[in-house]
Amino acid sequence: MELKELMKEAGIVGAGGAGFPAYAKLAPGADILLVNGAECEPLLYTDYIILSREMPMVLAGIKAVLEYADIPRALLCVKEHTAKRLNLKDGEKLADRISLKTLPDVYPMGDEISLIYQATGRIVKPGNLPITAGVIVYNAETLYNVAAAVKFSAKVTMKWLTIGGNIPEAIVVRVPVGTPVSELFAGYSITVPEEHAVLDGGPSMGKIIDPERAVVTKTTKALLILPEASEAVQSKLLDADKSVARAETACCQCTRCTDMCPRALLGYPLEPHKMVRTAKQAAEISPAMVLSASLCCGCGVCESLACCQGISPKAVIAHYKDVLAKNKLRYVGKGELSALPEREYRMIPSSRWAGVLGVGKYDKMPVFKGENTDFDRVEIYLKQHIGAPSKAIVADGQKVERGDKIAESADGLSLPQYASVSGYATVCEGEKIIIDKVNCNV
Repeated sequence: MELKELMKEAGIVGAGGAGFPAYAKLAPGADILLVNGAECEPLLYTDYIILSREMPMVLAGIKAVLEYADIPRALLCVKEHTAKRLNLKDGEKLADRISLKTLPDVYPMGDEISLIYQATGRIVKPGNLPITAGVIVYNAETLYNVAAAVKFSAKVTMKWLTIGGNIPEAIVVRVPVGTPVSELFAGYSITVPEEHAVLDGGPSMGKIIDPERAVVTKTTKALLILPEASEAVQSKLLDADKSVARAETACCQCTRCTDMCPRALLGYPLEPHKMVRTAKQAAEISPAMVLSASLCCGCGVCESLACCQGISPKAVIAHYKDVLAKNKLRYVGKGELSALPEREYRMIPSSRWAGVLGVGKYDKMPVFKGENTDFDRVEIYLKQHIGAPSKAIVADGQKVERGDKIAESADGLSLPQYASVSGYATVCEGEKIIIDKVNCNV
């Protein structure tokens, strides 16, 4: 079986958070493979733990991709603090055709477009995929999963993730996909204090979840427990309509949001201050007039750091992005771009960004707790990836073993799903498959 087919059959997604089916990135035309081990946001240490403990597996995954796609070289990209902890230096050769690239400890380094420019000097044209710039980017965990598929025919049934925030001890664990967050917390004696929220993902781009209902998915990078009063949480509680209304009356057009925008600093035609200005005429704005909103990476620099009026340009842009998505519109650029010379001086130190979000005091090195499969129930969602949902192929009450295929790929861009524990299946049509070790029906 060729690598591309093997990756699809294994159910491998981009483990960095977006969930793009990994096999679909293996397009011809790349002359460099970038391995994203940068961990864009504060408090995240999943990639560091993987690299510190499983470097041979990650390198094996890199070699498999280089050979299959006929790519001349690869760069393992990590931030300076990670390189120091791994005792590695910039440019150090890790294996044949594979070397280390250190990145500055700034935010949002780890964002794919920023990473590509910092590592190669290339700018991906707005609205285009990295392959158009001759680059393929995979997360470190994704390549670990590639190696596992090649070496052991392993399917993606386990997930590495950081659990951190306002808890006594930050940890990194490897647990079954579909593990209920409530059971995961209970298994490690983690409690959520009053007036705290749980985020799935980083403090900037993560989403607030209900720990009593949420489960670990293939894209869960971290679970963070943070005070509701922190900027990291408050920025996610903003009412979209109120944000647009506030933008309509309070914006002074100082342009700081555009001046600090990581995409704008790479030459992208994204000007948040103009998006905010259009809020006054939101009802009259046609989708075609705000196409550049689709270029926003959602980093939150504009709302949490740049704006002096307490406005959320990010919320206004998100409103327009929803409109564009409903109309199936996006910006696609064709011309060459150049990064602005001031970009070098406007990158935000990671420590400062953690302070802005109110999470700096929770940034501590986690303890690796190993693999834990001692959970009685999992919920495997059929859509854990970009593209069409998987199609269930098991019946209610059917006994399945860990690693069994329980859902097949749909037509087009899609992936299969596998049982992450052994037990009995309950099919929630079109949404998920519950596997319970005890009960046949739930």
